[in-house]
Amino acid sequence: MTEQTASLSGQELNRNQELIYGCMGLGGSWSAEPYAPEHVDEAAAAIDAALDAGITLFDHADIYRGGKAEAVFGEVLAITPGLRERIRLQTKCGIRLNEQGLETHYDLSREGILERVNGSLKRLKTDYVDVLLLHRPDPLADPAEVASAVGQLMGEGKVREVGVSNMSAPQIEALQDHLETAVVANQLEMSLLRRAWLESAVLVNHAEGLDYSFPHGTVEFCSRQGITLQAYGALAQGHYSGAPPESPTPAEAATAALVAEMAKAKGTTREAILLGWLMRHPAGIAPVIGSANPDRIRACAGAARIAAAMTRAEWYRLWVTARGSNIP
Repeated sequence: MTEQTASLSGQELNRNQELIYGCMGLGGSWSAEPYAPEHVDEAAAAIDAALDAGITLFDHADIYRGGKAEAVFGEVLAITPGLRERIRLQTKCGIRLNEQGLETHYDLSREGILERVNGSLKRLKTDYVDVLLLHRPDPLADPAEVASAVGQLMGEGKVREVGVSNMSAPQIEALQDHLETAVVANQLEMSLLRRAWLESAVLVNHAEGLDYSFPHGTVEFCSRQGITLQAYGALAQGHYSGAPPESPTPAEAATAALVAEMAKAKGTTREAILLGWLMRHPAGIAPVIGSANPDRIRACAGAARIAAAMTRAEWYRLWVTARGSNIP
């Protein structure tokens, strides 16, 4: 079997992979200032671009832009007949910002979950979300209480599936023990720039592994349990595709050049190379695209094709270049 054939064969295992559009950039500023009509127009343009790229799952959180991201999306749904039936909506709850004298705190209490989900549904102008993600682990959360809230929301038809974000394998297991439905997704920061999820897997029994705090085994656990790994920050904040830092490190500069070189050679975009690198991993990673730029959203469309064609040597070359040193 050739390396190319092996690459394609491996991708057959990941046929359910998809791109997800992350709506954090919609709705104007993070201030308390209300959104304006142009922000609704911008949301509509981003949604159209995502649909053009074959994306049907849209990711929200109740805190994005202080709720304005959900609100402008809801405005687009209200003025676009049939759109809700063409897409799936996902939102998150569990983080509270600037409340009770605290800049940030977590709240996965029963009352907190019910309150925040109902608020999201109102802003989104919909009766249900397809997936509810619990945004971050809450040390004060009672798993049975969380399960009670989730069960009520599902029983009322307001939530169809449940997932988590930023959780380790043991945290998911502890929650799953109480839920009557399977956890379907875990959203984590994963990219060619933020590689702790990958480095922790290969630096076992190696001193360098102490530099990475990612909970080893979480990727493997999710893969075994059929829990989709959703990768936020998948485009690496533009570091390698048009928005480099002011003073890039040698590794960042070399990686940006390599991504551009590969994109030119394959007749595709830099965005497709970056996302394809993630999707080439056998865990079946689903990248979340956070850009509000319609052109950049459409540039992601070829990612699955690139993932299927990416050779092992190409994948490793991108990784080693990004880390700035060889692997052990």
